[in-house]
Amino acid sequence: MKYSQLFALIAVSFFAISHSTAFDQSHSAFTSVLRKHVNSNGMADYAALQKNRSGLDNYLKKTGAVSKVEFSSWSEKAQISYLVNVYNAETLQLIIDDYPVDSIKDIGGFLGSPWLQKCVDLFGEKTTLAAIEKKIIIKNYDEPRTHFALVCAAVKCPPLRREAIQASKFDSQLNDQARRFLAESEKNDVKSGKLHLSSIFRTYKSDFETTGKTVPEFVDPWFREKTRGMAVEYTKYDWALNDQARGK
Repeated sequence: MKYSQLFALIAVSFFAISHSTAFDQSHSAFTSVLRKHVNSNGMADYAALQKNRSGLDNYLKKTGAVSKVEFSSWSEKAQISYLVNVYNAETLQLIIDDYPVDSIKDIGGFLGSPWLQKCVDLFGEKTTLAAIEKKIIIKNYDEPRTHFALVCAAVKCPPLRREAIQASKFDSQLNDQARRFLAESEKNDVKSGKLHLSSIFRTYKSDFETTGKTVPEFVDPWFREKTRGMAVEYTKYDWALNDQARGK
């Protein structure tokens, strides 16, 4: 066999191997988990997920196998989608590892924090949920709508979506998350000419203002009323678990 033929054979083989092991950008495995265990209100069936966790565990094994080199080759929307899905999937795994619990804040003990546990496999290292959110997503991407997609397992969080975030649907999905979250009147509402918003907008105020808009200007497209110039009052945050078993 000539060297040119051998080289071509190796190149084709390498392409086939790399192509077959490429990460699934549709995150279909995570979507399958979400459709089985999350309802239309964004509440999770943690008891059922705990009993049938293999799909979630396998998805996180796949995300944990992604290298930093591969990740760096993706588009920005693909990178953010991956990070948001890892955050949400790992949050679900964190809950079912300790379930039953009344709140995610019960995990980690009196002096611990669930967001500071090194439980996430990312780029060959162990990291935390807090690091994914604050040191990677917020630090590296100017995309405040991610706050509508990151779900911390509390009833006052944005609703957990029944499909994974995908680069191909990125803008429509994040805009829909904003619409759904801001439509939940117990979290966000306009009353007597005042804008009542989730304390998420207070905690991450600077992120929403990176666009050069005030918070009332930022949320205006998703309200029927014109919210620009309105005074803002923040609603109380409820850390009770977003569990379908609540109230049963």
